Amino acid sequence: MVRRLIEQPIYNRLPEDLKALCGPFATRERDIVLLSSLGVLSNCLPNVYGIYDGDTIYPQLYLMIIAPAASGKGVMNYSRLLIQPIHDKTFTKSKSDHQICEQKNRKSKDEFKQCPDIEVKILPANISSAEMHAFLSSNKDGLLIIESEADTMSNMLKNDWSNYSDVLRKAFHHEPISISRKTEKVFVDIKEPKLAMVISGTPDQLQPLIKSRENGLFSRFMIYSFDEISDFKDVFAEKTRNNKLIFEGVGSVIFDLYGQLSTLTKPIEFSFTENQKKKFLDIIKPIRTDVVENHSQSFVSNVHRHGLILFRIAMILTVLRNKSAFKNKEKLICSDFDFMTATWLMKTLLRHSQFTFDSIETGGISLQDGKILDDLNTNFTRKEAIEIGKKYDIPTRTIDDKLVQWKTRKHIFKDSRGKFKKC
Repeated sequence: MVRRLIEQPIYNRLPEDLKALCGPFATRERDIVLLSSLGVLSNCLPNVYGIYDGDTIYPQLYLMIIAPAASGKGVMNYSRLLIQPIHDKTFTKSKSDHQICEQKNRKSKDEFKQCPDIEVKILPANISSAEMHAFLSSNKDGLLIIESEADTMSNMLKNDWSNYSDVLRKAFHHEPISISRKTEKVFVDIKEPKLAMVISGTPDQLQPLIKSRENGLFSRFMIYSFDEISDFKDVFAEKTRNNKLIFEGVGSVIFDLYGQLSTLTKPIEFSFTENQKKKFLDIIKPIRTDVVENHSQSFVSNVHRHGLILFRIAMILTVLRNKSAFKNKEKLICSDFDFMTATWLMKTLLRHSQFTFDSIETGGISLQDGKILDDLNTNFTRKEAIEIGKKYDIPTRTIDDKLVQWKTRKHIFKDSRGKFKKC
């Protein structure tokens, strides 16, 4: 299964702000900029919702970029600049309000007042479960976790006090979350948690975070993965000077948009047209049938959630395209333009998800590795393994890594230089 680049027609159809962000970049870096920007922007659009399968749905997305070190995935960090002004204002104002309240409590002889919580928009991954609940509770418009090293989060999920995996799973669907601490006399009840995530990491960092293909967290992510290592680029190129300025410029626009949306007295409902709803079903149903008949049925949940991901991407694109026309609006109808763009993006992401799903180990060997080993003769050479790898869109460097792993795990042994035998 080929892990495709996002095709040019998608970029041609993007709203102008996204076109500006993606313009200076090419190939994999451009794809990462687009997807990470969508992930960050999904947490910058308060008071916009849609109805999906009878539930109220907000724009928040989960994104995971999986690629080797030195592959260029670091451009993801530019997208943080889109929400930074919102985070800074939210944090500064709430901290000031909290300090003023505490000062009044110290001076006042009257009854003690409960001070407002300190609010943020960007949440670090290395926090406790209790802190996660507290921040989600204090910010009704949602939080963003943006983390360039996936193992920062996976290290948290290993501990009892910081294992918030259930929060991540529930927040994707805005399911109610509650926490009670008897010793601290704390009870937190969050009726509609809103959380977006933009995470990157190497293939080795994926398994500790996901644990298994069946735990439900994997299927909630938009996955974008590749194996290529980027060339050493011209770090002094004049054009790279403007990258940060472009993101800061669009960030200023998003700051104004956030302020406009957050003050609405009535939220805006996003929806598909009746024709788009029919097309949506015509697109998703054959994909699901193909997965059931030709792939692992465990992947069906990924297909179902990619339908929701399509809906959320279309919502974000529609808001960005109509950002100057919100006054007195109660409904936003998706254009065919944005519906097709979201559909093409979803199909590309689903291919990446399928490829990554097959590479996750279950019972000591991944589905992908099992297929490669099945295709190889009992006695085989490195060259033959590389040829089989090409069939599954796996580069030479990755096949060499797999040969080392298989030898260590005793799936094969080395017969002589460049020659192997299956155990």
